[in-house]
Amino acid sequence: MSATFQLDIEPIRPERLLPSLNNQTCGAVVTFDGRVRDHNDGRSVLRLDYTAHQKLAVAEGQRVVDEALEKFAVEHVVCVHRIGHLAIGDIAVWVGVSAAHRGAAFEASRYVIDEVKQRVPIWKNEFYSDGTEAWVDPTKTSR
Repeated sequence: MSATFQLDIEPIRPERLLPSLNNQTCGAVVTFDGRVRDHNDGRSVLRLDYTAHQKLAVAEGQRVVDEALEKFAVEHVVCVHRIGHLAIGDIAVWVGVSAAHRGAAFEASRYVIDEVKQRVPIWKNEFYSDGTEAWVDPTKTSR
């Protein structure tokens, strides 16, 4: 069993992360890509920046994936969150979970993304087509 959380300034490459979920006892692998979209709250988004308190973010993110490993019948949990400048379509956060059965894998994946958004000190600054920008509270976004 393993659980890993990391921040990365480089683009997230799911094909490089998927092998960490391999296990012959697992019949389910669930992944989630959170991507940068071109709109938010009726505003046209051009790009965004993520910043984090890196030491605290990694520590709290690791707690989240460790909790998922303990709470659900899963074998492996991985979460990677980007920081820095992101373009429309970039993967901002990736979650991968493997388990013997799909229910646990789906539940753990949902738990990780929801808890990361609520608890991990990562902040998003959106840049809009009208030339303005705004910091977005991740705890107020839709699930």
